[in-house]
Amino acid sequence: MYGYVKVGAAVPLLQVGDCDYNVRQMEQMLRKAEVRGIQILAFPELAVTGYTCMDLFAQECLLRNAEEALLELVRRTEDVETLCIAGMPLLTENRLFNTAVVFQKGKIAGIVPKTYLSNYREFQEKRWFSSGTALRNGTAGIGGRDYPISTQLLFTAGKVSVGIEICEDLWAPVPPGALLAMQGADILFNLSASNELIGKNDYLKSLVRQQSANCIAGYVYVSSGFGESTTDLVFAGKSFIAENGVLLGESERFPMREKLLEGEIDVDYLRHDRLVNTCFTQGLNTLRQGSAPVTVSFELPEEKNFTLLRPVDPMPFVPAADHMRDERCEEVFHIQINGLARRLVHTHTEKVILGVSGGLDSTLALLVAVMTFDTLGISRKHIIAVTMPGYGTSGRTFRNASQLAFALGVTFREISIREACRQHFRDIGHDGETQDVAYENTQARERTQILMDLANRENGLVVGTGDLSEMALGWTTYNGDHMSMYAVNAGIPKTLVKYLVKWVAQHRVDKASGSILADIADTPISPELLPTGENSIIRQKTEELVGPYELHDFFLYHFIRFGAPPEKIYFLAQHAFKGVYERETVRKWLRVFFSRFFAQQFKRSCLPDGPKVGSVSLSPRGDWRMPSDASVALWLKTVDALD
Repeated sequence: MYGYVKVGAAVPLLQVGDCDYNVRQMEQMLRKAEVRGIQILAFPELAVTGYTCMDLFAQECLLRNAEEALLELVRRTEDVETLCIAGMPLLTENRLFNTAVVFQKGKIAGIVPKTYLSNYREFQEKRWFSSGTALRNGTAGIGGRDYPISTQLLFTAGKVSVGIEICEDLWAPVPPGALLAMQGADILFNLSASNELIGKNDYLKSLVRQQSANCIAGYVYVSSGFGESTTDLVFAGKSFIAENGVLLGESERFPMREKLLEGEIDVDYLRHDRLVNTCFTQGLNTLRQGSAPVTVSFELPEEKNFTLLRPVDPMPFVPAADHMRDERCEEVFHIQINGLARRLVHTHTEKVILGVSGGLDSTLALLVAVMTFDTLGISRKHIIAVTMPGYGTSGRTFRNASQLAFALGVTFREISIREACRQHFRDIGHDGETQDVAYENTQARERTQILMDLANRENGLVVGTGDLSEMALGWTTYNGDHMSMYAVNAGIPKTLVKYLVKWVAQHRVDKASGSILADIADTPISPELLPTGENSIIRQKTEELVGPYELHDFFLYHFIRFGAPPEKIYFLAQHAFKGVYERETVRKWLRVFFSRFFAQQFKRSCLPDGPKVGSVSLSPRGDWRMPSDASVALWLKTVDALD
């Protein structure tokens, strides 16, 4: 459902050499997995016999019993729909192979042999096994029937394709899974028996994450646990599930009981990233001829009573953990500062002009300018912060703008736009009383004109203040605050802007400046283009007009980053904002998002330069090229059909 495939990694309690016992434990876990809705389940390397059998692998009794036990497991689970991947030794072509046998509903689908054999330090696999690359035939017999066997088997079901590698394969410079991914595998499974050493777990975890990122794939790793022989080695039963560089889950280490790790892999999102990354499959050109994978079909079990277990972050642009959020804020500022600094150096400019309103965006732009000038060794007095009170300017925002400018030591100017706007109203035949679009936008354009003219007079550069979320919704006045000479906030969503301002308040300024920044962060977001209410209270609140920015940023992230359709965004939003917004509220603002996003593309098509900060960008020169006349009908039709 919605592109998710539910996968599992099962670590049973084994007894080395007792195949009948082992498959009984595996059957119990397979049935538990089916009840939990797991569609594909993997067991550890050589789980049928145990990995640590050593020279017992040369015993006919063990090999015969392993085959019989596997066939019994396949037969007893013919009523189970979950696709199962089980590790076992297999004798074929007069050689022994370390394999993964794939079966479902009482039928074996195929066999994948291990490619790279561990044969160093504590490992001696070449003593017993041969590499899968040594196979001469494309089939191997189990129970008197032949099944496809290859290191390059792809198991496919509709839109989902699965590849398999075994333990050491992951540690190779070019893992078999990488080739399988380029040839279509969305999810890679690794059956392992990796022993535990100090520091090895962290290294292995990074390896799993990196492989999932390199392959733009889901990656499920499962390793042997309690029950393997501890003659010289200890096995921790560790399991990981990763997706495109992100660790979705990991199991407890050193459990003395069976362990089942489950998670959902978002195949739709993976395929979107592969579609966008046009170099993904170029590596196939280096493969030798005749290396095309063998495709084996299976049936992906139907999802019954699907429940999403993986968390859905309601603030995808803002890390939840404090230390990660601090690191993100510092990195964002470095990008903004370097971008503005390069533009100043290139234009031989030592002055910037920006409008300050006492709101979040202009405050962030001012902070970036200050840090940039400090970095370049230019006096802060060369930063000209201009506040331009109009009909909607509140006492709170005016006070914050002026006090912050003085606290930061920049040049501060106050230029009222009221009289200029009244003259303009007279010029265009406006009564100056009707609070229509012209009434509001006249003020925004007058402010931009002042900034541009002042920049010409001072030989400076106008720094734009608009953020990514405003560009997405078109919440800017065309040729007003929409325009600048360099837009430092262009890549930053509104939800992150607030945290950046708060971060500076806590880590980069004195207590007095910090209290001003804290009050700015708590001020309602407003363009302040309509007269204030009693006691100078802000009457025009943006989020009451266009909707909560936390919702719009969530919509924007999934729409741009993953190309998600409306129904999936709606589904995810319900999980992310459960207990915060009702379903109808989410759908209402989702409709507004698509309506505004499509209608306002013409503004994004001529945006000024600005630094890209994260994975979502709307620059018309870089990440987002869209016709201004594109129809939104299909997206709105989908939203209207949601229940």
